[in-house]
Amino acid sequence: MAAATASDVSGYDRPTELKAFDQTKTGVKGLVDAGIRQIPRIFIHPPETTPKTSTTFEIPIVDLGSTDRASTVEKIRAASENLGFFQVVNHGIPVTVMDEMLQGVRRFHEQDMEVKKRIYSRDFSRSVVYNSNFDLYSSAAANWRDTFYSFMAPSPPPSDELSEVCRDIQIEYSNQVMKLGSLLFRLISEALGLNANHLRDLDCDKGLAFLGHCYPPCPQPDLTMGTTKHTDAGFLTVLLQDEIGGLQILHQNQWIDVPPTPGALVINIGDLLQASLMISNDKLRSVEHRVVANEKGLRVSVACFFTTALAPSTKVYGPIKELVSDENPPRYRETTVQEYSQYSFSTGLGVPRLDHLKI
Repeated sequence: MAAATASDVSGYDRPTELKAFDQTKTGVKGLVDAGIRQIPRIFIHPPETTPKTSTTFEIPIVDLGSTDRASTVEKIRAASENLGFFQVVNHGIPVTVMDEMLQGVRRFHEQDMEVKKRIYSRDFSRSVVYNSNFDLYSSAAANWRDTFYSFMAPSPPPSDELSEVCRDIQIEYSNQVMKLGSLLFRLISEALGLNANHLRDLDCDKGLAFLGHCYPPCPQPDLTMGTTKHTDAGFLTVLLQDEIGGLQILHQNQWIDVPPTPGALVINIGDLLQASLMISNDKLRSVEHRVVANEKGLRVSVACFFTTALAPSTKVYGPIKELVSDENPPRYRETTVQEYSQYSFSTGLGVPRLDHLKI
């Protein structure tokens, strides 16, 4: 597979190179392990999409152990409406569990390539899927990232189908995140001025997708992205990131670093909670974010998405009637989680997907 610089990205057979990369079943890490010095052309992004400049901004930290519930709810409301992102501490998940989860993801991606090849797939109906770039064939440029994926709720796969090198901690961590999600949805419901169980009664906390990301060190990080700018399609995302960092959010047309904070988890509002499944009618913000590529070392993270995308449900979501009035009419049409998830999956990252539902 030929490599290139940003100056000669045209005039090549991209579909053939995508297929050739995919068929190796070794992902981005396979390229790095092979010692490449220049990244393949399929990973090169247009220069205007890869500026790494960022500005300093304090990402709100919410102490979930606080006894002042009203203050906690207000902090979550302000962060969810203004920034779409916040961090939580004293969230109930032990640091030892978080650290072991990160090590488990690292073990998965660093295990023998032949073991990983056996589960490399683009069939997302499988209980465990490992591949590079879920939208490899639909995106404008590939991202410098490999991922393994499982739905851990409401129907987790049999434990023996999970990877041996991280199955125990994956189950433990996912169970802990489900408990945290129940608390967060209660607090967000209160922040919206609703009954504490409102979002939980809408099944927002019932489904959990687990993604274990690996961002290998990149020899030309200025030419590519770890993850293209995008919003998350689900209700809520809980992110555990290691010490390398690289996550940035877009705020007032500027990229802001979200540096790793020891013991903290990063929480962000998803599309289906902004429109919250058109539920909040834009009272909450699903914000574009990205991950920059780096030369420092292999970065791992765990993104847990609260979504019922695979659950066979006909439940229809639309703007919550309590949040709609003559002065604040509905901004989104009703949809099901499955319909919106299928649309989001087909478009890939980087497409403003909520426009699909605007009235």
